[in-house]
Amino acid sequence: MRNWAGNVTFSTDRLHRPSTVEQLQELVASAPRLRALGTGHSFNRIADTTGDLVSTRDLVVATYVDEQRGVVEVGGGTRYGELTTELQAHGWALHNLGSLPHISVAGACATGTHGSGSTNRCLAAAAVAVEFVDANGELVRLTRDDDEFGGAVIALGALGVVTKLTLAIEPSYEMRQNVWLDLPLSTFTTNLDTIMGSAYSVSAFTRWHRPDLIEQLWVKTRTDARVPDGRAWGARPAEVAQHPIAGQDASTATQQLGIAGPWNARLPHFRLEFTPSNGNEQQTEYLLPRESGAAAITALSELDLRAALQVCEIRTIAADELWLSPCGGRDTIALHFTWVDDDALVAEAVGKLETALAPFDARPHWGKVFRADPRGHYPLLPRFRALINRHDPNRKFGNDFLERWIYPD
Repeated sequence: MRNWAGNVTFSTDRLHRPSTVEQLQELVASAPRLRALGTGHSFNRIADTTGDLVSTRDLVVATYVDEQRGVVEVGGGTRYGELTTELQAHGWALHNLGSLPHISVAGACATGTHGSGSTNRCLAAAAVAVEFVDANGELVRLTRDDDEFGGAVIALGALGVVTKLTLAIEPSYEMRQNVWLDLPLSTFTTNLDTIMGSAYSVSAFTRWHRPDLIEQLWVKTRTDARVPDGRAWGARPAEVAQHPIAGQDASTATQQLGIAGPWNARLPHFRLEFTPSNGNEQQTEYLLPRESGAAAITALSELDLRAALQVCEIRTIAADELWLSPCGGRDTIALHFTWVDDDALVAEAVGKLETALAPFDARPHWGKVFRADPRGHYPLLPRFRALINRHDPNRKFGNDFLERWIYPD
Protein backbone atom coordinates (compact mmCIF):
# COMPACT_ATOMS: atom_id res chain seq x y z
CA MET A 1 0.00 0.00 0.00
CA ARG A 2 1.22 3.45 -0.96
CA ASN A 3 0.18 7.06 -0.62
CA TRP A 4 -1.57 8.87 -3.47
CA ALA A 5 1.66 9.89 -5.20
CA GLY A 6 3.14 6.38 -4.83
CA ASN A 7 6.31 7.54 -3.08
CA VAL A 8 5.46 6.47 0.49
CA THR A 9 5.12 2.71 1.02
CA PHE A 10 3.31 1.86 4.25
CA SER A 11 4.98 -0.46 6.74
CA THR A 12 1.97 -2.78 6.89
CA ASP A 13 -0.36 -4.45 4.43
CA ARG A 14 -3.20 -4.88 6.94
CA LEU A 15 -6.02 -2.48 6.11
CA HIS A 16 -9.46 -2.68 7.74
CA ARG A 17 -12.60 -1.06 6.32
CA PRO A 18 -15.38 -1.33 8.93
CA SER A 19 -18.88 -0.39 7.84
CA THR A 20 -20.29 0.61 11.23
CA VAL A 21 -19.03 2.65 14.14
CA GLU A 22 -19.58 -0.38 16.40
CA GLN A 23 -17.29 -2.50 14.22
CA LEU A 24 -14.70 0.24 14.36
CA GLN A 25 -14.93 0.40 18.16
CA GLU A 26 -14.38 -3.35 18.45
CA LEU A 27 -11.43 -3.21 16.06
CA VAL A 28 -9.75 -0.33 17.88
CA ALA A 29 -10.29 -1.90 21.32
CA SER A 30 -8.68 -5.19 20.23
CA ALA A 31 -5.78 -3.89 18.13
CA PRO A 32 -2.39 -3.44 19.85
CA ARG A 33 -1.25 -0.85 17.27
CA LEU A 34 -3.41 1.05 14.77
CA ARG A 35 -3.51 4.21 12.64
CA ALA A 36 -6.27 5.85 10.63
CA LEU A 37 -5.68 6.14 6.88
CA GLY A 38 -7.42 8.87 4.89
CA THR A 39 -7.00 9.42 1.18
CA GLY A 40 -3.20 9.12 1.34
CA HIS A 41 -2.40 12.71 0.35
CA SER A 42 0.39 13.16 2.90
CA PHE A 43 3.99 13.10 1.71
CA ASN A 44 5.66 11.92 4.90
CA ARG A 45 5.01 9.02 7.29
CA ILE A 46 2.39 10.70 9.45
CA ALA A 47 -0.15 7.96 8.60
CA ASP A 48 2.28 5.03 8.73
CA THR A 49 2.24 2.19 11.26
CA THR A 50 3.77 -1.22 11.81
CA GLY A 51 0.39 -2.34 13.15
CA ASP A 52 -2.97 -2.11 11.39
CA LEU A 53 -4.37 0.63 9.20
CA VAL A 54 -8.07 1.45 9.27
CA SER A 55 -10.08 3.40 6.72
CA THR A 56 -13.38 5.06 7.65
CA ARG A 57 -14.33 5.40 4.00
CA ASP A 58 -17.01 2.68 4.28
CA LEU A 59 -18.50 3.80 7.58
CA VAL A 60 -22.23 4.37 7.30
CA VAL A 61 -22.33 7.95 8.58
CA ALA A 62 -24.98 10.04 6.86
CA THR A 63 -24.26 13.64 5.91
CA TYR A 64 -26.83 15.76 7.74
CA VAL A 65 -27.40 19.45 7.05
CA ASP A 66 -28.86 21.20 10.09
CA GLU A 67 -30.14 24.46 8.64
CA GLN A 68 -31.39 25.73 12.00
CA ARG A 69 -27.92 25.55 13.55
CA GLY A 70 -26.03 26.35 10.34
CA VAL A 71 -23.88 23.20 10.50
CA VAL A 72 -23.33 19.96 8.62
CA GLU A 73 -22.48 16.60 10.22
CA VAL A 74 -20.22 14.53 7.96
CA GLY A 75 -18.32 11.25 8.18
CA GLY A 76 -14.58 11.68 8.60
CA GLY A 77 -13.83 9.49 5.57
CA THR A 78 -15.96 11.60 3.23
CA ARG A 79 -14.04 13.49 0.57
CA TYR A 80 -14.54 17.24 0.35
CA GLY A 81 -15.72 16.95 -3.25
CA GLU A 82 -18.55 14.68 -2.18
CA LEU A 83 -19.50 16.82 0.80
CA THR A 84 -19.50 20.07 -1.18
CA THR A 85 -21.64 18.59 -3.94
CA GLU A 86 -24.29 17.69 -1.38
CA LEU A 87 -24.05 21.05 0.37
CA GLN A 88 -24.41 22.93 -2.91
CA ALA A 89 -27.48 20.86 -3.77
CA HIS A 90 -29.08 22.09 -0.53
CA GLY A 91 -28.03 25.74 -1.05
CA TRP A 92 -25.21 25.71 1.51
CA ALA A 93 -21.44 26.18 1.44
CA LEU A 94 -18.23 25.97 3.46
CA HIS A 95 -16.09 29.04 4.08
CA ASN A 96 -13.16 27.68 2.07
CA LEU A 97 -11.63 24.64 0.39
CA GLY A 98 -8.14 23.30 -0.24
CA SER A 99 -6.52 22.95 -3.66
CA LEU A 100 -7.82 19.41 -4.03
CA PRO A 101 -11.44 18.27 -3.53
CA HIS A 102 -10.16 14.68 -3.39
CA ILE A 103 -8.95 14.79 0.24
CA SER A 104 -10.91 13.40 3.19
CA VAL A 105 -12.50 15.75 5.70
CA ALA A 106 -10.87 14.08 8.73
CA GLY A 107 -7.43 13.81 7.15
CA ALA A 108 -7.38 17.42 5.98
CA CYS A 109 -8.52 18.71 9.36
CA ALA A 110 -6.09 16.49 11.28
CA THR A 111 -3.06 17.95 9.48
CA GLY A 112 -4.04 21.64 9.32
CA THR A 113 -4.71 21.71 5.59
CA HIS A 114 -5.94 25.07 4.25
CA GLY A 115 -6.99 27.01 1.21
CA SER A 116 -6.19 30.65 0.56
CA GLY A 117 -7.71 34.01 1.43
CA SER A 118 -6.44 36.67 3.80
CA THR A 119 -9.63 36.50 5.89
CA ASN A 120 -10.18 32.73 5.54
CA ARG A 121 -9.02 30.37 8.27
CA CYS A 122 -7.78 26.81 7.73
CA LEU A 123 -10.30 24.04 7.00
CA ALA A 124 -10.18 22.64 10.56
CA ALA A 125 -11.31 26.01 11.93
CA ALA A 126 -14.79 25.32 10.52
CA ALA A 127 -15.22 22.43 12.96
CA VAL A 128 -17.65 22.96 15.84
CA ALA A 129 -17.60 19.33 17.03
CA VAL A 130 -15.50 16.20 16.52
CA GLU A 131 -16.27 12.56 17.31
CA PHE A 132 -13.59 9.87 17.54
CA VAL A 133 -12.94 6.38 18.87
CA ASP A 134 -10.18 6.46 21.47
CA ALA A 135 -7.72 3.71 22.42
CA ASN A 136 -10.26 1.96 24.67
CA GLY A 137 -12.80 1.76 21.87
CA GLU A 138 -14.89 4.47 23.51
CA LEU A 139 -16.75 6.97 21.35
CA VAL A 140 -15.72 10.49 22.39
CA ARG A 141 -17.44 13.69 21.32
CA LEU A 142 -15.96 17.15 21.94
CA THR A 143 -17.46 20.51 20.98
CA ARG A 144 -16.24 24.09 20.96
CA ASP A 145 -17.66 24.42 24.47
CA ASP A 146 -15.13 21.87 25.78
CA ASP A 147 -11.75 23.08 27.06
CA GLU A 148 -9.94 20.32 25.13
CA PHE A 149 -11.55 21.05 21.79
CA GLY A 150 -8.63 23.17 20.56
CA GLY A 151 -6.41 20.08 20.65
CA ALA A 152 -8.88 17.59 19.19
CA VAL A 153 -9.29 18.70 15.57
CA ILE A 154 -5.72 19.18 14.31
CA ALA A 155 -4.68 16.11 16.27
CA LEU A 156 -2.40 14.26 13.80
CA GLY A 157 -4.29 11.01 14.43
CA ALA A 158 -2.83 10.84 17.94
CA LEU A 159 -6.12 10.76 19.88
CA GLY A 160 -8.01 8.13 17.93
CA VAL A 161 -9.96 7.43 14.75
CA VAL A 162 -12.27 10.28 13.74
CA THR A 163 -15.75 9.07 12.79
CA LYS A 164 -17.60 12.36 12.33
CA LEU A 165 -17.07 16.11 12.25
CA THR A 166 -19.59 18.91 12.53
CA LEU A 167 -18.67 21.90 10.40
CA ALA A 168 -20.06 25.43 10.24
CA ILE A 169 -21.78 26.25 6.94
CA GLU A 170 -23.11 29.38 5.27
CA PRO A 171 -25.48 30.14 2.36
CA SER A 172 -24.15 29.09 -1.04
CA TYR A 173 -22.35 31.68 -3.17
CA GLU A 174 -21.01 31.97 -6.71
CA MET A 175 -17.48 32.89 -7.76
CA ARG A 176 -15.34 33.84 -10.74
CA GLN A 177 -11.75 32.77 -11.29
CA ASN A 178 -9.33 34.92 -13.28
CA VAL A 179 -5.66 34.19 -13.93
CA TRP A 180 -3.05 36.91 -14.47
CA LEU A 181 0.39 36.28 -15.94
CA ASP A 182 3.91 37.66 -15.45
CA LEU A 183 3.47 39.83 -12.37
CA PRO A 184 6.78 41.59 -11.53
CA LEU A 185 8.16 40.21 -8.27
CA SER A 186 9.11 43.65 -7.01
CA THR A 187 5.51 44.83 -7.42
CA PHE A 188 4.24 41.68 -5.74
CA THR A 189 6.44 42.01 -2.65
CA THR A 190 5.90 45.78 -2.34
CA ASN A 191 2.10 45.35 -2.51
CA LEU A 192 1.88 41.88 -0.99
CA ASP A 193 -0.98 42.48 1.45
CA THR A 194 -2.99 44.45 -1.11
CA ILE A 195 -2.61 41.84 -3.85
CA MET A 196 -3.22 38.79 -1.66
CA GLY A 197 -6.20 40.52 -0.05
CA SER A 198 -7.70 41.78 -3.32
CA ALA A 199 -10.20 38.90 -3.65
CA TYR A 200 -11.82 36.15 -1.63
CA SER A 201 -9.00 33.72 -2.45
CA VAL A 202 -5.68 34.48 -4.17
CA SER A 203 -2.80 32.15 -5.06
CA ALA A 204 0.51 33.09 -6.68
CA PHE A 205 2.50 30.50 -8.66
CA THR A 206 6.05 30.55 -9.98
CA ARG A 207 8.77 28.08 -10.89
CA TRP A 208 11.47 30.67 -10.06
CA HIS A 209 12.89 30.17 -13.56
CA ARG A 210 12.66 33.95 -13.72
CA PRO A 211 13.41 35.16 -10.16
CA ASP A 212 11.96 38.57 -11.03
CA LEU A 213 8.49 37.24 -11.91
CA ILE A 214 5.42 35.68 -10.38
CA GLU A 215 4.31 33.60 -13.36
CA GLN A 216 0.62 33.16 -12.48
CA LEU A 217 -1.78 34.90 -10.10
CA TRP A 218 -5.04 32.97 -9.57
CA VAL A 219 -7.75 35.34 -8.32
CA LYS A 220 -11.04 33.86 -7.06
CA THR A 221 -13.71 36.52 -6.52
CA ARG A 222 -17.25 36.19 -5.22
CA THR A 223 -19.75 37.46 -7.79
CA ASP A 224 -21.05 40.06 -5.34
CA ALA A 225 -17.58 41.68 -5.18
CA ARG A 226 -15.44 43.66 -7.62
CA VAL A 227 -12.97 41.70 -9.76
CA PRO A 228 -9.47 43.21 -9.35
CA ASP A 229 -7.61 44.24 -12.50
CA GLY A 230 -4.14 42.70 -12.48
CA ARG A 231 -2.95 45.20 -15.09
CA ALA A 232 -2.71 47.73 -12.27
CA TRP A 233 0.15 45.59 -10.91
CA GLY A 234 1.86 45.10 -14.28
CA ALA A 235 0.38 41.66 -15.03
CA ARG A 236 -1.48 40.60 -18.18
CA PRO A 237 -4.69 38.54 -18.35
CA ALA A 238 -4.50 34.89 -19.33
CA GLU A 239 -6.47 34.36 -22.53
CA VAL A 240 -6.63 30.57 -22.20
CA ALA A 241 -7.02 28.30 -19.17
CA GLN A 242 -3.87 27.61 -17.15
CA HIS A 243 -2.53 24.72 -15.08
CA PRO A 244 -0.46 25.70 -12.00
CA ILE A 245 2.43 23.63 -13.35
CA ALA A 246 3.50 24.96 -16.74
CA GLY A 247 3.06 22.45 -19.54
CA GLN A 248 0.42 20.35 -17.79
CA ASP A 249 -3.07 19.83 -19.19
CA ALA A 250 -5.25 22.72 -18.03
CA SER A 251 -8.46 20.69 -18.51
CA THR A 252 -7.89 19.19 -15.05
CA ALA A 253 -8.03 22.65 -13.46
CA THR A 254 -11.21 24.39 -12.34
CA GLN A 255 -13.01 26.83 -14.67
CA GLN A 256 -11.21 30.13 -15.28
CA LEU A 257 -11.56 33.13 -17.64
CA GLY A 258 -14.02 34.91 -15.33
CA ILE A 259 -16.91 32.50 -15.93
CA ALA A 260 -19.21 32.47 -12.89
CA GLY A 261 -20.00 29.20 -11.13
CA PRO A 262 -20.69 27.68 -7.72
CA TRP A 263 -18.16 28.06 -4.92
CA ASN A 264 -17.26 24.35 -4.87
CA ALA A 265 -16.33 24.43 -8.56
CA ARG A 266 -14.05 27.49 -8.22
CA LEU A 267 -12.31 27.41 -4.81
CA PRO A 268 -10.25 24.24 -5.50
CA HIS A 269 -7.55 24.42 -8.16
CA PHE A 270 -8.46 21.01 -9.56
CA ARG A 271 -11.65 19.24 -10.63
CA LEU A 272 -12.87 16.21 -8.67
CA GLU A 273 -13.28 14.10 -11.81
CA PHE A 274 -9.57 14.28 -12.72
CA THR A 275 -6.37 13.08 -11.05
CA PRO A 276 -5.24 15.97 -8.84
CA SER A 277 -2.07 17.89 -9.65
CA ASN A 278 0.30 15.71 -11.70
CA GLY A 279 0.81 12.81 -9.27
CA ASN A 280 4.56 12.33 -9.77
CA GLU A 281 5.75 14.58 -6.98
CA GLN A 282 6.67 15.35 -3.40
CA GLN A 283 5.49 18.41 -1.49
CA THR A 284 6.76 20.77 1.22
CA GLU A 285 5.11 23.78 2.82
CA TYR A 286 6.15 26.36 5.41
CA LEU A 287 3.78 28.78 7.12
CA LEU A 288 5.13 32.11 8.38
CA PRO A 289 3.79 35.25 10.06
CA ARG A 290 2.21 37.33 7.31
CA GLU A 291 4.30 40.38 8.16
CA SER A 292 7.41 38.37 7.24
CA GLY A 293 6.03 37.48 3.80
CA ALA A 294 7.83 40.02 1.62
CA ALA A 295 11.23 39.40 3.23
CA ALA A 296 10.79 35.62 3.07
CA ILE A 297 9.76 35.70 -0.60
CA THR A 298 12.76 37.88 -1.41
CA ALA A 299 15.04 35.40 0.37
CA LEU A 300 13.38 32.57 -1.53
CA SER A 301 13.95 34.26 -4.88
CA GLU A 302 17.69 34.21 -4.22
CA LEU A 303 17.82 30.40 -3.93
CA ASP A 304 18.44 28.06 -6.84
CA LEU A 305 15.80 25.34 -6.43
CA ARG A 306 15.25 24.64 -10.11
CA ALA A 307 16.65 21.09 -10.11
CA ALA A 308 13.99 19.95 -7.65
CA LEU A 309 11.12 22.36 -8.13
CA GLN A 310 8.03 21.92 -10.28
CA VAL A 311 6.13 24.91 -8.91
CA CYS A 312 5.92 27.15 -5.84
CA GLU A 313 2.56 28.46 -4.59
CA ILE A 314 2.10 31.42 -2.23
CA ARG A 315 -1.14 31.74 -0.23
CA THR A 316 -2.48 33.61 2.80
CA ILE A 317 -4.57 32.25 5.70
CA ALA A 318 -6.21 33.94 8.68
CA ALA A 319 -5.25 33.10 12.26
CA ASP A 320 -7.06 30.48 14.36
CA GLU A 321 -6.88 29.19 17.96
CA LEU A 322 -6.27 25.46 17.39
CA TRP A 323 -3.37 24.15 19.47
CA LEU A 324 -1.30 22.52 16.71
CA SER A 325 -2.39 24.72 13.84
CA PRO A 326 0.46 26.07 11.68
CA CYS A 327 -1.74 29.21 11.47
CA GLY A 328 -2.38 29.26 15.22
CA GLY A 329 -2.34 32.71 16.77
CA ARG A 330 -1.14 34.60 13.72
CA ASP A 331 -2.25 35.69 10.26
CA THR A 332 -0.16 33.56 7.94
CA ILE A 333 1.55 33.43 4.58
CA ALA A 334 2.19 29.93 3.23
CA LEU A 335 5.02 29.00 0.88
CA HIS A 336 4.24 25.69 -0.82
CA PHE A 337 6.61 23.66 -3.01
CA THR A 338 5.77 20.87 -5.42
CA TRP A 339 8.98 18.95 -6.06
CA VAL A 340 10.05 16.30 -8.55
CA ASP A 341 9.91 12.83 -7.04
CA ASP A 342 13.62 12.49 -6.27
CA ASP A 343 14.61 12.00 -2.62
CA ALA A 344 18.15 13.34 -3.00
CA LEU A 345 17.13 16.48 -4.87
CA VAL A 346 14.25 17.14 -2.48
CA ALA A 347 16.46 16.69 0.59
CA GLU A 348 18.97 19.19 -0.78
CA ALA A 349 16.25 21.71 -1.64
CA VAL A 350 14.50 21.36 1.73
CA GLY A 351 17.82 21.94 3.50
CA LYS A 352 18.36 25.18 1.55
CA LEU A 353 14.80 26.29 2.25
CA GLU A 354 14.88 25.66 5.96
CA THR A 355 18.14 27.58 6.30
CA ALA A 356 16.75 30.54 4.35
CA LEU A 357 13.43 30.58 6.23
CA ALA A 358 14.85 30.00 9.73
CA PRO A 359 14.79 33.73 10.65
CA PHE A 360 11.05 33.91 9.90
CA ASP A 361 9.60 31.45 12.46
CA ALA A 362 8.49 29.07 9.72
CA ARG A 363 6.20 26.20 10.73
CA PRO A 364 6.11 23.15 8.44
CA HIS A 365 2.86 21.66 7.22
CA TRP A 366 2.32 18.47 9.23
CA GLY A 367 1.60 16.33 6.17
CA LYS A 368 4.47 17.43 3.93
CA VAL A 369 8.22 16.77 3.67
CA PHE A 370 10.27 18.65 6.28
CA ARG A 371 13.38 18.16 8.43
CA ALA A 372 13.45 20.98 11.00
CA ASP A 373 12.04 20.24 14.47
CA PRO A 374 8.56 21.86 14.65
CA ARG A 375 8.05 21.47 18.41
CA GLY A 376 9.36 24.88 19.46
CA HIS A 377 6.63 26.58 17.44
CA TYR A 378 3.77 25.20 19.57
CA PRO A 379 3.56 26.47 23.16
CA LEU A 380 0.45 24.35 23.80
CA LEU A 381 2.23 21.10 22.87
CA PRO A 382 2.56 20.05 26.57
CA ARG A 383 -1.19 20.44 26.91
CA PHE A 384 -1.69 18.32 23.77
CA ARG A 385 0.54 15.60 25.25
CA ALA A 386 -1.70 15.59 28.34
CA LEU A 387 -4.69 15.14 26.03
CA ILE A 388 -2.97 12.18 24.36
CA ASN A 389 -2.29 10.66 27.77
CA ARG A 390 -5.99 10.84 28.53
CA HIS A 391 -7.16 9.12 25.33
CA ASP A 392 -4.17 6.95 24.35
CA PRO A 393 -1.88 6.45 27.35
CA ASN A 394 -0.20 3.37 25.83
CA ARG A 395 0.41 4.99 22.44
CA LYS A 396 -1.79 2.59 20.46
CA PHE A 397 -2.05 5.26 17.75
CA GLY A 398 1.66 6.02 17.88
CA ASN A 399 4.19 5.71 15.10
CA ASP A 400 7.70 6.92 14.27
CA PHE A 401 6.40 10.35 13.22
CA LEU A 402 4.72 10.98 16.57
CA GLU A 403 7.64 9.48 18.48
CA ARG A 404 9.98 11.92 16.79
CA TRP A 405 7.97 15.14 16.77
CA ILE A 406 5.19 14.93 19.38
CA TYR A 407 5.76 12.51 22.26
CA PRO A 408 9.23 13.61 23.53
CA ASP A 409 9.24 16.29 26.21
